[in-house]
Amino acid sequence: MGSGKVTSSELKGKHVTVAGLGVSGVPAAKVLHGLGAHVTVVNDGDDERARAQAAELETLGVTVRLGDGATLPEGTELIVTAPGWKPDKPLFTAAAEAGVPVWGDVELAWRLRGPDAAPWLAVTGTNGKTTTVQMLASILRAAGLRTAAVGNIGVSLLDAVLGEEPYDVLAVELSSYQLHWAPSLRAHSAAVLNLAPDHLDWHGSMEAYAADKGRVYEGNRVACVYNAADKATEDLVRAADVEEGCRAVGFTLGTPAPSQLGVVDGILVDRAFVADRHKNAQELAEVSDVSPPAPHNIANALAAAALARAYGVPAHAVRDGLRAFTPDAHRIAHVADVDGVAYVDDSKATNTHAAEASLAAYDSIVWIAGGLAKGATFDELVAKSAKRLRGAVLIGADRALIREALARHAPEVPVVDLDRTDTGAMLAAVREARRLAVTGDTVLLAPACASMDMFANYNKRGDAFAEAVRELGAGA
Repeated sequence: MGSGKVTSSELKGKHVTVAGLGVSGVPAAKVLHGLGAHVTVVNDGDDERARAQAAELETLGVTVRLGDGATLPEGTELIVTAPGWKPDKPLFTAAAEAGVPVWGDVELAWRLRGPDAAPWLAVTGTNGKTTTVQMLASILRAAGLRTAAVGNIGVSLLDAVLGEEPYDVLAVELSSYQLHWAPSLRAHSAAVLNLAPDHLDWHGSMEAYAADKGRVYEGNRVACVYNAADKATEDLVRAADVEEGCRAVGFTLGTPAPSQLGVVDGILVDRAFVADRHKNAQELAEVSDVSPPAPHNIANALAAAALARAYGVPAHAVRDGLRAFTPDAHRIAHVADVDGVAYVDDSKATNTHAAEASLAAYDSIVWIAGGLAKGATFDELVAKSAKRLRGAVLIGADRALIREALARHAPEVPVVDLDRTDTGAMLAAVREARRLAVTGDTVLLAPACASMDMFANYNKRGDAFAEAVRELGAGA
């Protein structure tokens, strides 16, 4: 099992260990079993959900070991791992010593592609991946292509690759974890949207995190798309080993240079995929065609447009696809206006980089922030955003870290520190924000933190915010 394609016949009779149940492990185990492999699933946890998944797999004839993810099952010839399993786990150390290869589910999907398989247009980055991939799929559909947004976005790549109806092209969201475990992936074209410290506990260092993101460029055929405002993404392009003739294509919120996409007088324009790009530019869409037209979302749209244009999509499809696109909930979503103040839910801003982009979209903000910091620091975020802040309302377990950063870099900004985690905490936060806001302000939920200290996930946090705003509007 070298680095090329693998056929179902090559997997038949192989002893394959699947590391981890969950959204990727269960489909991988089912696919491998269906191809005739002898499959053993190992899983660290032994909770109710894991037992239910194990029971389902065992009825198929798959062996499952719960509560033992460290030991390499005897006879293992290949490991297929869930992307979240850290590279330093004992299972992988044992595999390395035994000369057993380790693939992620993305690697397995890539190798199982047929000879006429759809090419992949791949997107990674610290923030904006899901929105960009969904925009890209919308543009591709507007061009009349059969496509799907797949990968880290929730649709299994294995299902997409092995489905009976072939796709023309796939819009693929890839996390740094998935890229780490996908060494032979070679996309048609790929984009790294941005790079900021994230998941460093998993990767071990910023350098290792960046290197895994950069894998998305390896072997690109047509275009490596990078963010002209984020030099680290361009550095990854320079370091990549690509096919002859593959081009570096930048995107910028300013006027584009040749081989870039950018913005001129409210118009998204292409100076990369046009004849004589030194003299010509192609109008693609208007800024108002992007929803919402916040700066970071315009950047997402440009990246999606660049990948679509690399695939040969006409300009009108970029416009039509962007107009047809509706962002997921809790991504800089306007909830309501109450007494001349706008209330915006960006609960998806779960790290400082995402929150910074969100804060940059508005001029005068009452900021609701806080939650689980995941090791993050907030000085840079607060320093960059201080001039936009009318006030701040802090919630959650690690709010003191943000309060201290505000004291250092924005001491004149009034701060409300809410020391409560009950179900009424968000309503209290919204009421405090209303008290601080004046007509024309935006009350922005951009927590810069994870949600699990108070809420099941960022969706529930955003729902609580929207419900609190509705109560406010009803005079509660």
